[in-house]
Amino acid sequence: MSEIHRQILPIPDVNRPGPITYDAKDPDTSFPPIRPLMPPKQAPNMMVIMLDDVGFGATSTFGGPCATPVLDRLAENGLRYTRFHTTALCSPSRAALLTGRNHHSVGMGGITEIATSAPGYNSIRPNTKAPVAEVLRLNGYSTAQFGKCHEVPVWQTSPAGPFGAWPTGSGFEHFYGFVGGETNQYEPALYEGTSPVDPPKTAAEGYHLTEDLTDRAVAWIRQQKTLMPGRPFFCYFAPGATHAPHHVPPEWSDRYRGRFDQGYDAIREEILARQKELGVVPPHTDLTRRHAEIPAWEEIPAGARPVLARQMEVYAGFLTHTDHHVGRLVAALEELGILDDTLLIVITGDNGASAEGGLRGSFNELLAFNGMAQLETPEFMAARIDKFGTPEAYNHYAVGWAHAMDTPYQWTKQVASHWGGTRNGTIVHWPSGIRAKGENRTQFCHLIDIAPTLLEAAGLPEPTSVNGVQQSPMEGVSLLYSLDDAAAAERHDQQYFEMFGNRGIYHKGWAAVTKHRTPWVVGGATVPFDDDVWELYEESTDPSQAHDLAAEMPDKLHELQRLWLIEATRFNVLPLDDRTAERFSAEISGRPELITAETQLLYSGMGRLTEGSLLNVKNKSFSVTAEVVSTDGPVSGVILAQGGSFGGWSLYAKQGRAKFAYNLCALEIAEVEADRPLPSGEHQVRMEFAYDGGGLGKGGTVSLYYDGDRVGEGRVEHTLPLIFSADETADVGVDAGTPVAPDYDTERGAFTGDIHWVELTTGPNDADHYIQPEDRIRIAMGRQ
Repeated sequence: MSEIHRQILPIPDVNRPGPITYDAKDPDTSFPPIRPLMPPKQAPNMMVIMLDDVGFGATSTFGGPCATPVLDRLAENGLRYTRFHTTALCSPSRAALLTGRNHHSVGMGGITEIATSAPGYNSIRPNTKAPVAEVLRLNGYSTAQFGKCHEVPVWQTSPAGPFGAWPTGSGFEHFYGFVGGETNQYEPALYEGTSPVDPPKTAAEGYHLTEDLTDRAVAWIRQQKTLMPGRPFFCYFAPGATHAPHHVPPEWSDRYRGRFDQGYDAIREEILARQKELGVVPPHTDLTRRHAEIPAWEEIPAGARPVLARQMEVYAGFLTHTDHHVGRLVAALEELGILDDTLLIVITGDNGASAEGGLRGSFNELLAFNGMAQLETPEFMAARIDKFGTPEAYNHYAVGWAHAMDTPYQWTKQVASHWGGTRNGTIVHWPSGIRAKGENRTQFCHLIDIAPTLLEAAGLPEPTSVNGVQQSPMEGVSLLYSLDDAAAAERHDQQYFEMFGNRGIYHKGWAAVTKHRTPWVVGGATVPFDDDVWELYEESTDPSQAHDLAAEMPDKLHELQRLWLIEATRFNVLPLDDRTAERFSAEISGRPELITAETQLLYSGMGRLTEGSLLNVKNKSFSVTAEVVSTDGPVSGVILAQGGSFGGWSLYAKQGRAKFAYNLCALEIAEVEADRPLPSGEHQVRMEFAYDGGGLGKGGTVSLYYDGDRVGEGRVEHTLPLIFSADETADVGVDAGTPVAPDYDTERGAFTGDIHWVELTTGPNDADHYIQPEDRIRIAMGRQ
């Protein structure tokens, strides 16, 4: 068979040359056998596992206090890469991994929820930069993704799509997981392909997302190898673990009882000692200082220390639990006899450990997201110490633990300037492709190197054209040169970093960095970019960035600062954008909005509506009107609900009476109930919320109506200013996921009558409190 030219994808079909006979029985009838498109011979199976929010110093594989025996075994039979780097944040890291390009090059300068209209920050992947899964698929690989996808622009996450940026539009033939930054591990918002699906069992029945994802991945691999044993696969396994909420069954967290009572400062010392023993840091590595923004363990009030220790016990259990399920994946490969022939890359974190839980940690991190962390008092936290990690919590550990999990480096997730935010231990396991065992690799490398590595391992060229579009070159460097040569000169010797104005550059052993913003501070003023203080480090003599040389070597610092600016211009980093809370607003950020009118009409059965798929009702007056029918006794159940048990609101019926509940991050639930049941027949149920005004997160007055007649009134004293949930959605006629209100009469709040339509409106409420039929038709036709 003639050579296949793989630079232009899809590979064109070739028609058979020569004459065609009239009768298939003619002896001269001859056709070459059909050969399905396959990758080059000896192309391996490939699996990339990316954990979430795991710092360099967390796993036992890299000296940490969290037992990861499966990763330990993989490293002992493979390689540890000790100078592997990420972007310091979730969506950007994943976009870089999957495309082989820098995150600003593919529009992912931040998470999707804060995208702007700037090219480096718009969350839109250019079609000139095809993802590696698409390249592999078009070369004959079977492809599948399991777990987290946080690369879909928020205005494309509704059930209406478009779905080009979803995994199944990005080269993965199969997807099972969630679309967003995080999800409840006990009640996840799951998709199969682009269709929403419910978890196979409940939390009470023992459900956990990591186990479910592993079950699905194992089943897919077994089926693929049973039905197409000769075709290699590419599997991307990206669990939500160990991103908050830190959810894990107590039997896992209880293994660590008392293990962290000495506090995070002492833990840092222990980690560094183990790291030196393992050789994952050089013997002369110094422990970096704990910055003044992070209190010393001794400064934590004695009464609060047990809560903080428990936070870390839960996190450690979560990471060990995750390692266990990675072990199930590895066992499945071994059972099929393909483990040695599978290129397995495990990246322990998409960024440094997360400091987004604040200085004291959080029982419900959505309070921190809304700038309301002060409401979780020490007494509140202590009263719930045994609920951390359970379905009743949405917890996150304290900043001090994040800093410790990034030992020996400075800072945490979001701080792209320092190694604490960007250095993540990585394991490469491929017995049939690597002669070395149990060795460390110290060449500088980055997420953008993974896609070129996969292509070289498969014997595939970078395509020049994909789906008719000329491609720009990948910006990473394949790591294959280093697999069997520990002394090989590093080929990726220059790399810029930027996140929220925190920026840095690595160049041939030197790093110039500046921290502009502190991760756990939401909003607030920052200094001008030109006033940021830069630091200078030389890695061979100071591997942990403990000794700043800026004052001693100003010329070298200026050289690297200029180089950073050149790279920033080259890769769409400019203009710098250090805004945080403001960028959640589409109006301020300039990104598209799915819903732009002041009125939205919904129908029965519509659900899994993400926060970007529904009118924004925060910090303003709004109303909900529904035409419902009751013919068989009093109605019960949800009319429209948004959010879940850890924040949201719901208009529903309980024992025939309309009711409105506003859940303030599970701290308090304000309820307003009608004074009488809804009569049988067809009626309008209406809720009006009159916002007090005067700033963000203020209260308001709730009024309930039947057919324009007021039947109830009450107060909501506080509301959520920025976000209801990172994963819970809005639903008509049911409350999917966790329930907003605790007192629904029916399973999942399923409405027992009929809902003809629901209108959601923002702005001043109508004077007559009733929607006339002609107005509803006008709304439905989109002429509002």
